Amino acid sequence: MRVILAEDSTLLREGLARLLVEEGHQVPAAVGDGDALVAAVEALADALPDVVVVDVRMPPTHTDEGLRAALTIRERWPSVGVLVLSQYVEKSYATELITSGQDGVGYLLKDRVMRVEEFLDALNRVGTGGVAFDPDMIRQLLARTTHTDPLSKLTNREREVLAMMAEGHNNLGIASRLFISQSAVEKHINSIFDKFSLFQETGYSRRILAVVHYLTN
Repeated sequence: MRVILAEDSTLLREGLARLLVEEGHQVPAAVGDGDALVAAVEALADALPDVVVVDVRMPPTHTDEGLRAALTIRERWPSVGVLVLSQYVEKSYATELITSGQDGVGYLLKDRVMRVEEFLDALNRVGTGGVAFDPDMIRQLLARTTHTDPLSKLTNREREVLAMMAEGHNNLGIASRLFISQSAVEKHINSIFDKFSLFQETGYSRRILAVVHYLTN
């Protein structure tokens, strides 16, 4: 895959670039702020990257420059996947991405980047049009909504399946992680959507985003 990096920490930026190259990816640009990220994508308009990896907080104000750059890229070049990195779970930013209704998006805590296999798996999912959301973030969003009646109706297993769906895992991935059959996963998913009254939702990523949207409102 072709990946553009946007991270103001030189050490982390160079480390990620080296890791990606060693894994066989191309890194046509690695920049330190949001404006430079948008400019880098624009400069490659004839051969767009598959994914941009961008920190939420970047110069000059270190608030939401990275996220705004990511949203600009999705608006101008919707085929480019966006994997956002953050030091903490910033719920407003996470919710904006999750409920955007778009595929090819992800949100990871920076600690997750140090777990190389998990980072590369998330990058691959986003780059191939899927979604990837940090498990810790999903747990916080789920915990935030434990008072809601629909969520309280779920069994423990259904809650586990729901969390993995929200992270972006497909049915096979959920089955392998929970050591159950794919048919069991499908049964749990159907039960979840019955309880959430989401009968009309179709498409794997649409269903995940609908669930998480429901949980974050």
